[in-house]
Amino acid sequence: MRTIDLRPGEDTIRLGQLLKLVDAVPTGAQVKDVLLSGAVTVNDEPEERRGRQLRAGDVVRIEGHEDVRIS
Repeated sequence: MRTIDLRPGEDTIRLGQLLKLVDAVPTGAQVKDVLLSGAVTVNDEPEERRGRQLRAGDVVRIEGHEDVRIS
């Protein structure tokens, strides 16, 4: 499992930003398609909102990629 640290002073990161950060999608334009395909879960729940706020402790599963824990 890969761990992503939040930036100092920030409590959240948006799901769309995370997907780009971990190279799950090459461009922001493709985030929506990946989410709508059902390939992403947050804390074992399917997620389709690119603006979903992720906080420390959240676990994101992306089909075909290593799981990511927010820290």
